[in-house]
Amino acid sequence: MHLWPCCFGGPATHPLPVLRRRAQRCLRGIFGAAALAAVCLTSAPAAFPVTAVGMPPKRPPTDAAVVWFRKCLRLHDNAALVEAVEVAPQHVCPVFVIDPHFAPGSVGVNRFAFLLESLRDLDCQLRKRYGSRLLVLRGKPETVFGSLLQTGEPVLKGKPRLLMWERDTEPYARKRDAAVEKLAEENGVEVRTFAGHTLYDPEEAIKANKGKVPNAMPAMVALAKLLGDPPMPLKTPAKLPSLPVGVPARVDKAFSVPSLEEMGYDPPPEKSSFPGGESAGLLRLSEKLKDSAYICGFQKPKTRSTAFNPPSTTGLSPYLKFGCVSARHFFYGLKNVYARKKHSQPPESLLGQLYFREIAYLQGFSVPNFERQAGNPACKPIPWGKNPKLLAAWEQGRTGFPFIDAAMRQLTRVGWLHHLARHAVACFLCRGDLWLSWEQGRDVFDKYLLDADWSINTMNWLALSGAAPWSPPFFRVYNPAPKMDSALNVQDPEGNYIREFVPELSKMPKEYIYTPWTAPLEVQKAAKCIIGKDYPRPVVDHAKVSAENIARFKRALSETKATGAKGSSGASSRSAKRPRKA
Repeated sequence: MHLWPCCFGGPATHPLPVLRRRAQRCLRGIFGAAALAAVCLTSAPAAFPVTAVGMPPKRPPTDAAVVWFRKCLRLHDNAALVEAVEVAPQHVCPVFVIDPHFAPGSVGVNRFAFLLESLRDLDCQLRKRYGSRLLVLRGKPETVFGSLLQTGEPVLKGKPRLLMWERDTEPYARKRDAAVEKLAEENGVEVRTFAGHTLYDPEEAIKANKGKVPNAMPAMVALAKLLGDPPMPLKTPAKLPSLPVGVPARVDKAFSVPSLEEMGYDPPPEKSSFPGGESAGLLRLSEKLKDSAYICGFQKPKTRSTAFNPPSTTGLSPYLKFGCVSARHFFYGLKNVYARKKHSQPPESLLGQLYFREIAYLQGFSVPNFERQAGNPACKPIPWGKNPKLLAAWEQGRTGFPFIDAAMRQLTRVGWLHHLARHAVACFLCRGDLWLSWEQGRDVFDKYLLDADWSINTMNWLALSGAAPWSPPFFRVYNPAPKMDSALNVQDPEGNYIREFVPELSKMPKEYIYTPWTAPLEVQKAAKCIIGKDYPRPVVDHAKVSAENIARFKRALSETKATGAKGSSGASSRSAKRPRKA
């Protein structure tokens, strides 16, 4: 029977002794003196000094909403932030938690640097627009929120009233979020979650499609037609309730964005051409949208795989991955440029690229064990080999095939690759040459890519391995020494891309730049690059192993058919229904 907070102004406005005296006077008048003692003994709120032995007294709740930033590292089109403003608590606390799950061993320096830059940009915008700050906490989210939702520590003087975030469909995130939701429920804190990382809410999209999950562009176009245009992006709030008194002064010492060095990283090898943050992402998008000829004429397969500074594509993928730029904001930007103009269509168009992203998220949300071969109905059971030396040579860009090595070194040095270069190195690792599992390649990409996205990365690796229903024919493999007219769209006869990322070959004549092992010894000496000494010989004979691998793949499919085991398209959703507010 906790009458005192509502009757007497609550702990935020009056000292506890004053509240106690007022409560006692009121209760004496209502119940009489005899009943007063019983009421005080049996129904005293936790803030009164009646506590169990050895238990710390509970703190009264704070009229605050915590907005938990995760992938949605932006102010525009941020449903959780908009909701926090509309609920109108006394305080709003923007929070980001640096999770040790994403540590130096699993995340490359370029992506972590992009994340930290994005957090600094978010903090700067909160400060300029609202006089607020981003509160960066460290630790396992379950531990951090275990304290915050119980006592308010280390930010508040009492638990918050609300916790809000944008939903994440990755398996790790869903498990993490379920644990935090449980903590909130146990502590009486309301949780509100929202869709927003994709054009459509995955759960609602699959439900509208009667449980069917698209795995190809025609099905996705049909689903988009069924659903209609995605919701309009939300406007950036004009105002934001303040942080609690005393918190802003503590930010720089207690809650600031750490440096790379603090997080255990050495500085990246060079300055990135992809600065992190909403400000940089919106600027890049704005500049691209100004070029209507580029937007309307964009055809992804015709972009150059060897263009790196600047790339031949938009370069927006890292900003979409971290949610620095809203996919819906991008969609409506494209729609405005497309209006009353002839333009390319999916799958080649930029709209098609957003639709491919939706397909990946819908597949990742619905297909069991999407991230691995075992137990994955969307993956054929292929008996991939194991060879740590070949895997290391591929990861380090030491395969002896200059185009493959340039791409892998670009990946580790810069953190970005054109999609056709990704195709080339993925095919080389799996069915094309090395016969190693796509899971190993996916993990390497997941470590180094700026735009490493669990759903998209997995879907692409499944495709290029030949093991998925949406894979190209397994017998079509890329030549790791591509011709200028190949599907890899190299268009670099001088080999400038290779010279940039494989400097050992910088003086090799263009006639041998893609196949340096064919250069006469005197040419190698003149180029100061002896093959087998200064640069490795090819680790495999492509013509020989690619033919062997095609036969292996065909044999594996025959054996699978004979035993009755088969993959599926993941056409049915397994997504568990759960109550949540949107």
